Amino acid sequence: MAFVAAGRMEWPLQRCLKEAGCLSALRSALLASCLVLVLSVSMYPGLWSIGVRLHSTLTGSYVPGQHSVLLINSPNQQAARDIGRAIMERRLAASINILSRTSTMYYWKGEIQDASEVVMLVKTKTSRIQQVVDYVRSVHPYANPEVLSLPVEDGSPAYIKWMDEAVPDD
Repeated sequence: MAFVAAGRMEWPLQRCLKEAGCLSALRSALLASCLVLVLSVSMYPGLWSIGVRLHSTLTGSYVPGQHSVLLINSPNQQAARDIGRAIMERRLAASINILSRTSTMYYWKGEIQDASEVVMLVKTKTSRIQQVVDYVRSVHPYANPEVLSLPVEDGSPAYIKWMDEAVPDD
């Protein structure tokens, strides 16, 4: 649809842009759209977390990947207990198992090493993994401690609920 003004064709958008009120309204709408976009992106982690909980509550099902088990090696029982206790005191895990000595083989500086280690199984929320990793790296006696994360695909609903209660949200 075109309008004829002063002998030439004019489209509705061109005509609207010429009017100051329409231009102001267009600027306001663009600014509001940008604000909504910025807020949506910045709030995404929180909104996602709420959505996951809502889904879980409504369906009674577990959403895979919300919890993880970390494998952390240690040179001895005492180091594992000290690191484990500190992780628990910081409320970064719901539970930690410290397994008896295991035999470990690994490459280090181009050679195969054979050692005895203690393995910790740290059960936590996936959102807490980076905090656990950062803490372990800061106190661990190894230059390059093993910290591996395995996502929990499913589990006992009562145990998962207990984990959620034991480890506070970020």
